[in-house]
Amino acid sequence: MHESLPQRVRFATGEAAAAVAAEIDELGARRAMVIASAREAEAAARITSGIPVALRHDEVVMHVPVDVAERAREQAAEAGADAIVCVGGGSTTGLAKAIALTTGLPIVAVPTTYAGSEATNVWGLTEGGTKRTGVDPRVLPRSVVYDASLLATLPGELAVASGLNALAHCVDAMWGPRVDPIDQVFAVEGIRGLAAGLPLVAAAAESVEGIEKTLYGAYLAAVSFTSAGSGMHHKICHVLGGMFNLPHAQTHAVVLPHVLAFNAPSAPEAEARMASAFGAPTAVDGLAGLRTALSSPKALADYGMPEGGIAEAVGPILAAIPDNNPTPVTEENLTALLTAAWSGEHPTTSSLRSGRRGDPEKSEESR
Repeated sequence: MHESLPQRVRFATGEAAAAVAAEIDELGARRAMVIASAREAEAAARITSGIPVALRHDEVVMHVPVDVAERAREQAAEAGADAIVCVGGGSTTGLAKAIALTTGLPIVAVPTTYAGSEATNVWGLTEGGTKRTGVDPRVLPRSVVYDASLLATLPGELAVASGLNALAHCVDAMWGPRVDPIDQVFAVEGIRGLAAGLPLVAAAAESVEGIEKTLYGAYLAAVSFTSAGSGMHHKICHVLGGMFNLPHAQTHAVVLPHVLAFNAPSAPEAEARMASAFGAPTAVDGLAGLRTALSSPKALADYGMPEGGIAEAVGPILAAIPDNNPTPVTEENLTALLTAAWSGEHPTTSSLRSGRRGDPEKSEESR
């Protein structure tokens, strides 16, 4: 069974303000709460200049701490907000979702990264070093406005990490706990779009063609992921992100090749389809080539994860990984995977699946 989520999507390069105004009018909203970080405040002001704004909120924090969400909910109630417009990346969208989770307020999302949260009904909140996630129809934005011009100033390194985060949605969707054939079609096409667009963005951040291709892939990635459900990759990243306050996109970019190498041999049909989308002999080769071309993030140690955190994280991750993961997960092989991701070792299928450490010789994928 495949369930399609109800959502309006507008691709409107250079026309975000008009598109947002149209969506707010469609909702009949008269007191919008605008959420944007200080970095996005100027763009958000332009985009929302034609709508009735009751409140502007800029306390946006990675992984959406519970206390931050509670303050935002209180401000929404005090302002009498009847809709939310969020302009920004995954943390901004995540905060809007946290408000919608308890208030039911409709969201109009205007993404400025490739996070994909705008197309999912998944929420996440962090408290005491633990990140909880869930699924609820109230948090799915009613509409999404994709404007490629808003991503033209996204720093190159962040664009690459964010795009690889989107790619992780595709890979996880190929063997997610609720995966169906339609999810896999969307995921494979998402890989094609991302593999075509990201090199253009990396070469020229302002490339409208590259941004539009990457946004197309990121949207399909999110749609496939939200239907298929969260697999091994996302369970690892959610635990690590909440436990060690690691940057979201970079964590996903680092962990992805290790999970792909771990699972691909146990899912040959899915692997062949991903390889075709990359235009490579294998999916692992395709991702490795793309990551090399993009100079992508390589090691969790570079983002502040302590080496001792590997052992600390194994238990919570083992408890979270779905039972249908293609390759059986053990404490030993999970430890090997996390160790390789922490140090930046080149992921090798045999070492990860057996629990042995990877090849000590550094490759282009290594630090």
